[in-house]
Amino acid sequence: MLNFWQNAVIVTAAIAGALVFWWIIRRAWPPERRRLHNEITGWQISVLGTTYAVIIGFMLFAVWSDFKAAQENVETEASCLVDLYWSASGLPQGQRQEIRKLALDYADAMIADEWPAMARRDVSNTGTRIVQQFWEAASENVALTPPEQVSLEQTMSEIGNITVHRRIRQLQSETNLHPVLWIVLIVGGGITIMSSCLFGSEYPALHMLQVVTLALLLSLSLVAIADINHPFRGMVRVKPTGFQNAKRVMEKFQNTQAGR
Repeated sequence: MLNFWQNAVIVTAAIAGALVFWWIIRRAWPPERRRLHNEITGWQISVLGTTYAVIIGFMLFAVWSDFKAAQENVETEASCLVDLYWSASGLPQGQRQEIRKLALDYADAMIADEWPAMARRDVSNTGTRIVQQFWEAASENVALTPPEQVSLEQTMSEIGNITVHRRIRQLQSETNLHPVLWIVLIVGGGITIMSSCLFGSEYPALHMLQVVTLALLLSLSLVAIADINHPFRGMVRVKPTGFQNAKRVMEKFQNTQAGR
């Protein structure tokens, strides 16, 4: 994903391109001749601007909704991990300690391995291995009392929830806008900016400022869509805060138990 300076280069290039086109139009088609067609040009800019505003607004809303969904899914996964830690309380000591150790290992793996892997558009093998160990630990063939059986059922339910939310997170990290939508956004932005350059104005500096402002706004919007579209990469991304909080809660309880 692009970093801050690469995004800045894209925005600068968009503004420079708009200015070059404005200058070429000004040389090839003088403003005094273009003013004769301002009524038609103004209507065209109004229709194109409104249409493109609806498109880009919808895209921003869509990618932001996906970003928030990814953020909520991470928080839910972290909450399920804490619930797993608590639900193991009623299990036999050996099984309980193993599952709780794996819960802490899972939180560590998410923070140290999974998030850097998703930033590279990859999957952490460590997290996958720990999930498998969760199921193996919960499936141990031991004699259980009725209360322990209830605790085991709750534990396996939470492991299943973690598995589901982990898979959802992996799918969300791989989701992209379809290339057709990017073509619509980029071509639509270019047409809108070029149409604004056709307006015949008596004040070149003011017209140039309007073109620059429009190019800045549209390029910033496209950069924002591209960045938010990848919830686990880029400048704006979902952080493993939920797992950091879950780890603190589990470690605090573990230290309290050890101090008794």
